[in-house]
Formats: sequence, C-alpha cells, structure tokens
Amino acid sequence: MAQNRFQTHHGMKDILPGESEKWRYVEDIIKKTAREFHFSEIRTPVLEQTELIARGVGQLTDIVSKEMFTFERGEDNYVLRPECTAPVARAFVEHHLDQRGGVQKLFYIGPMFRAERPQKGRQRQFHQFGAELIGSSDPIADVEIIRFMMRIYEKIGLKNITLQLNSVGNPESRNNYREALQNYFRPHLNELSEVSQARFETNPMRILDSKEDEDQKWVADAPLITDYLSEECQSHYAEVKRLLNELGIPYTENPLLVRGLDYYTRTAFELTSTDLGSQDALGGGGRYDLLIEEVGGKPTPAVGFASGIERLMIACESLDIPLGENDFPDVYIITRGDKARNWAVKAIDQIRNTGISATMDYSGRSIKAQMKDANRQEATYAVIVGDSELETGLFTFRNMKESEEELLPFEKILQKLIHA
Repeated sequence: MAQNRFQTHHGMKDILPGESEKWRYVEDIIKKTAREFHFSEIRTPVLEQTELIARGVGQLTDIVSKEMFTFERGEDNYVLRPECTAPVARAFVEHHLDQRGGVQKLFYIGPMFRAERPQKGRQRQFHQFGAELIGSSDPIADVEIIRFMMRIYEKIGLKNITLQLNSVGNPESRNNYREALQNYFRPHLNELSEVSQARFETNPMRILDSKEDEDQKWVADAPLITDYLSEECQSHYAEVKRLLNELGIPYTENPLLVRGLDYYTRTAFELTSTDLGSQDALGGGGRYDLLIEEVGGKPTPAVGFASGIERLMIACESLDIPLGENDFPDVYIITRGDKARNWAVKAIDQIRNTGISATMDYSGRSIKAQMKDANRQEATYAVIVGDSELETGLFTFRNMKESEEELLPFEKILQKLIHA
C-alpha cells in the first residue's frame, strides 16, 4: 500500500538550502541597519488573542473580516498574527516599555499569516520586517522611520523604487472626508464593484484602494483627503515633506494612498517597485497615534512600517541582484581509514575554532567519492589524510580552485587557512 505523501499547506512554502542563504543575507542587512539606527529587536508570539487584532487592525478591514486564521481552545480565541504592529503595541503596553525612558525604537522580522488567495508575492504564510517608533508625535519620527526603511533597500541594491506619500489626517479630518466620499460615490453606487459597494457604508476610504476596473473612472475624480485636513495635520504633513527634501529622499505625493489598516493617522507612505508587476507594493506604513490607547495603553503617538521579504526577493530576482553567497565549506577533510577519520573529528574542531567552516565525509566513502563530494560542495580547500600522513605529520593541502597542492604539517595548514 502506497504511503501518504505529505506536502506544505496551500500558500505556504519551504525555504530550502540555496534559498535560505539569501534570506539570511537580507536579514543580516536588516539587523545591521537597525543597529546603525539604534533600533532594538522585539520578538512577539505568532499567536495572539483574536480581540487584539480585531481592535488593533480594525473590525471592518479585509484582514479581520475574511483573512485571519482563527481557532478556539476552551474559552480562548486565538489568531495567527496577520501583521505585527498590533502585537508590538500589545507588548509595549503589557511590559510597560514606556518606563524604559524616551521613545522606544523597535524592529522585528518574522512570519505572518493571512487566509487569502495565494499569488505571486502573496502567500498565506509570508514574512515581514518592520519597525515601530513609539512615543513621539514629531514629524522627525516619521522621517526617521522612512529613512530606516529606505536605507535597507538601498543597501540591498534596489533602484526602481518609488516612495509614495500622503496624509490621512486625524479622526476629525477623516470623518469629514468620509462624508464627502459617500456624497461623491452615492450617485454611482450601482456602477461600483461589489467589493466597493460593500465598503461604501463601512469604510469608503478603502474604495480608493480598489484595483477593480469598474471603480477606476470614479476613483480618479474622487475628492482628495488633502482638501479636508485640519490645519494641524496640514502643518505636520508639510514638515514631513520638508525634512524629506532636506535629506534628498525623493517621493511622489499620492492623495489616493490610504493604506489598508484602520489605525493609521496623518502620515501614510508606501514603497513600490516596477519590478513586481501589478502587485507592486514592497512595503509601507505610517503614523498610528490612536493604536496604543486602543489596545489598553495611555494615549501614545507612534509611527512604523512593515515590508514583505518575499516581495523583496522577487524584485531582486527580476534585477539579478545577488543576495550573498552560497554556503560553501572552506575546508573538506578527506580521510582514508579509521585512524584518519578519528583524527579528522578532532582536526575539524580546531579548524572551526578559528572561525573557518569545515566538513568531512560521514559515510565511510572512498577517496574518489569524497573528492567528488568536495567538488560538489565547492569546497575551497581539501586536506587529505591517511595512515602515511599521520605517520609523517605531513598532510596534503589542496587548493580546489587552482588545482594545486602541497605537503604541510597541520599547524602550517591552520596558519594558511587563517591568513587565506
């Protein structure tokens, strides 16, 4: 009877050797950049209370209404986190991070989960990196977050990117704008897509985010939120733009940019790439001055961003941007006989203690098979040892790239490896 063949769930992928090195390279850049900007890492559980996400992200968003993986255990309701800003806000409140003093600059890298239809650059388990700057309402904080995000993409080498910028105002501005949008769309309601018709009463700003063809002609002439901003919001937005100009960070104003989550206030931004096709968003974020209070904390201003790693990989592949190097071993020890294998076990530790990667044969294969394996793994050097080498104390040290070899004592080999 044939055994079952197990596979990953639809919309979830294994990251295999050959790919994982690229992921680690990207993650290393993120972490090094975070250190330069003095952001500290935070790691939250992948499971959160359903109510946290519903309150934090917004009951009327697509994420909460139809894209969450939820389940129950006893009387508790859980969700696999669909994003990380609400969990970070929860951690900020729960652990009283405000008592650490000053603003809190936090970054994260990890998997998120959304029960949506998988497509290129959009999976049910996907990975994001992001950052939150909590405790400052100053436009400088908005620009700091944008600088951090942009610096990562610059280091990786992406060039065909555009920073889109808008302000979604404060609650008062949004209420006025919401009413203006409904007045505008109401006469055309029957001509809008089903999705936009459903959003009309609950969240009309999301109509502006529609990708449906039948919505586009109405969206193009819709009122602009920038015409409904309060004086304070206008001033904040103007200062963000001034600072971006001072730093030479190019941007394009997009008054239709509203972002998909309810917690945004004032600054909203999105980074897009022409190398991603129609789903062109690499990441984005904005200010969310109401979220900390919404999840149980004191009124606290905050701003942040989140970016998708899978989409970043797609853009890099389109541009042939190399992401690090494969994990080839520096040294492969080739052995003949049991004594040589026992020696190699100890010698490998000595090599690794110097920070050099080393491996050997673990199956008792022939010299020819081991040499073939060393070539397959693209080892830089090979050390060949048998009974005669152990007796003389001289070992064959082979440069696999140059096809050159010499007889050397092991200590001399170590010195050559260290200074290679």
